[in-house]
Amino acid sequence: MPKPRQIILDCDPGHDDAVAMMLALGNPTIELLGITTVGGNQTLEKVTRNAQSVLVMCGRDDVPVHPGSGRPLVRRIEVADDIHGESGLDGVDLPTPTRPAEDSHAVAFIIDTVLAAPTGTITLVATGPLTNLALAARLEPRIVERVREVVVMGGGYHVGNWTPVAEFNIWVDPEAAAIVFVETWPLTMVGLDVTHQALATAEVEEQVRATDSPLGEFFIGLMAFFRTTYREHQGFTDPPVHDACTIAYLIDPAIVQTRKVPLTVELRGEHTVGMTVADFRSPAAADCRHQVATHLDHAGFWGMVVEAITTLSAETTHAREPKSHIETISAAHLKGD
Repeated sequence: MPKPRQIILDCDPGHDDAVAMMLALGNPTIELLGITTVGGNQTLEKVTRNAQSVLVMCGRDDVPVHPGSGRPLVRRIEVADDIHGESGLDGVDLPTPTRPAEDSHAVAFIIDTVLAAPTGTITLVATGPLTNLALAARLEPRIVERVREVVVMGGGYHVGNWTPVAEFNIWVDPEAAAIVFVETWPLTMVGLDVTHQALATAEVEEQVRATDSPLGEFFIGLMAFFRTTYREHQGFTDPPVHDACTIAYLIDPAIVQTRKVPLTVELRGEHTVGMTVADFRSPAAADCRHQVATHLDHAGFWGMVVEAITTLSAETTHAREPKSHIETISAAHLKGD
């Protein structure tokens, strides 16, 4: 098996961020080095706690959580409580975190991790506003040439969801997005054009329910709330699980098809601030460093998610099982008891 892809997940959990965490933690081709949080779906304090709680649910509180930027670079903070609720993860009982958040800032963690690793090793996955990534690139420009790839859940080349043309993550901090998009690292935009295909249908929920696990029930509770808010505020019958598509792309690019096109972020239009502009007019140049996701294999995607939930549930169950009599005796013998 090839060496797992090492990633840092920069996120603002968020129902779909939680599923991205499950997929990253439950697939052997991904090594999640750490989670960095950013104010977005809810305030920084809330999304940080949410990340810690999801790690507890997944049985993986060994993964460090580094709080980051609580507000955009130059704009006022705006949260998506109409979609994600007061906690940012409404619809479930969140377990109490078992490990405190790290003292070091998210931006410092990103910089230190990238600089300590061989060039082309670390992938940055961003599923919230891009404030932390922009600050990291500006504070330590050397990381740009060392990062393997940046994968962003944000934007869209056809539609928006927070305005007619702007997606939430980009619109919240368009200046940060513009910095991240203009840097020379390879960047893949997994936007609404694909993530609106990642619908958590009733059939999907039945597959998850068949795992017969607390984590599966946690997922179903999240999706029940998510379905209600998406139906009420955006007219969806089933909720789109945006953020997990970034992880699916890294696990198997055949699940998330992409096309190379130049990308820019609009900052000055009266009605178009935060719009991600993709130039499809002609074949991209050979040195184009941008690509956009265009199509999702729905069945393949959800098969990955269900498998990850199954894997994490089995690992958590095994960790909680009492040791056998023989294992207890052996452990005591090794200790000299």
